[in-house]
Amino acid sequence: MSAARARRGGSAPGGRRSTGRPLTHAASRPVPAGSRSGAGSRPEPRPSRRRSARSATSGGTPRRPLFTGRAVVLAGLVLLLALTLAGPIRQFLAGRAELAALAAEGTALDQRVEDLQVELERQDDPAFTAREARERLAYVLPGDRLVVVVDGETVEGDAGTVPTTEDGALPWYDALLQSVAAADGDEETGE
Repeated sequence: MSAARARRGGSAPGGRRSTGRPLTHAASRPVPAGSRSGAGSRPEPRPSRRRSARSATSGGTPRRPLFTGRAVVLAGLVLLLALTLAGPIRQFLAGRAELAALAAEGTALDQRVEDLQVELERQDDPAFTAREARERLAYVLPGDRLVVVVDGETVEGDAGTVPTTEDGALPWYDALLQSVAAADGDEETGE
């Protein structure tokens, strides 16, 4: 009947309440001096089973800050290094681009020199010179006949001859000089 009493909350022999559990070493623990005598009989409040969202995600360990002091110092050093090297790298790349442009210009000038050398060698040939003089300057050799087409009409004449003028007509250069003299107000003509 004592076990039944203990279950109902009654007193057990020896004036203690029985919990149905065997005594452990905790019962023989010394009570600190100055504590209340009834403090040990009250149950301690249990921590709530519900965890905050912050502690649930980290598994109960305190969460580390997103940026530590070391990370901030490292990021600052990397930024300082990037700013320090930006100018020289930009100058290096601009220098390489300029060298590439000058190399392309040099190859173009070398090609131009080769073309001019070929042209110079061709102009040293007397046959080329004679052909160019005939085509461009209308030169003729002694004994050749020159034919010039003016406004669709064929005009023939010997090379080196001055065309004859009509009677009383002045050559073009005399007519030019007379018109200049008349424009100056000088009414007299050459004779």
